[in-house]
Amino acid sequence: MKLEIPEPLLRRHRQTPEGRAWLGHLPGFLNLALEQWQLLVDLPDGGLPWYGHTAVVVPVRTTDGTPAALKVAFPYEEAFLEPLALSLWGGKGTAALWASDSDIGALLIERLDQSRPLLKLPLDEAIAVWGELVKELSLRPDARPEWHRLPQLAATAERYCDELPERWSMLSEPFPRWLLEAALEICQTRGAVSRRSSNDVLIHTDLHYLNILAKPGSGHYLAIDPQIQVGDGEFSVAPCLWNRLQDLPVRNAEAGLRRRARDLAQAAGLDEDLVAGWSVVREVENALSYLEKAGHSGDAQRSLWVSSTMAGKTLQGLPAAHELMELH
Repeated sequence: MKLEIPEPLLRRHRQTPEGRAWLGHLPGFLNLALEQWQLLVDLPDGGLPWYGHTAVVVPVRTTDGTPAALKVAFPYEEAFLEPLALSLWGGKGTAALWASDSDIGALLIERLDQSRPLLKLPLDEAIAVWGELVKELSLRPDARPEWHRLPQLAATAERYCDELPERWSMLSEPFPRWLLEAALEICQTRGAVSRRSSNDVLIHTDLHYLNILAKPGSGHYLAIDPQIQVGDGEFSVAPCLWNRLQDLPVRNAEAGLRRRARDLAQAAGLDEDLVAGWSVVREVENALSYLEKAGHSGDAQRSLWVSSTMAGKTLQGLPAAHELMELH
């Protein structure tokens, strides 16, 4: 079967020379992975593979008929780290990794139920599932050599101490200085490169409601598409704040967001104040990233609403929570 690359993935990667080069190699990479692992494509006639921002995922079956997923990702640092993290987790809390080929960026992983993301559960149920999953994923560093290749959150925070003020200035100070300083305070407190913490764990930093899928035929949920840091588990909460804003109460959505952060922290056994602090950091950095690109003003507004709300003083002049553009 000739696999057709979904048009949104083509549009995204046609914009750069590196992306166009990858798209040119992608059909060959997929065929190579199918051949070397003896896989059969499990798509209906005319069906398209699944895809994300940086990868294509093909439902397949192994020679004994076992359902699996073949993922081929654009070559960037987080994609290189995914098989390392999945091997450390060993299928506990995440889809299991069955094979990998770093030369072509291919992974063969356990297939989960794409039609049953955590997004579809009522929010209170989703928070409870999310919290238990975070506990399962909070693996503490051990002697395995893979740990030495993973990025440290303390080093990321140290870098933010220099980068965030510079980017804020280059953008002509697009939001109040107090919000920038709220983010920097956390980075300075948690960012000493020499810091050693017995609380450091392996963090899935993109653990939102669409990156958690049910196992077929069960009520058990597992994570997919990990983006990795090693450090405070509280860093993992922010994606569950900037998604599902439509589920916040219409009246006093700000208090609703802070209650959600509290509920997520309690469900996962995390420190509520540190959850708030890291959420401010992440959304300040996200806001700057969006402002550095054309056409992302709605995304930047959402990030500023979440970051300032979690800092305790929602910025004036932003759309109401239910009017903000949503990303999943």
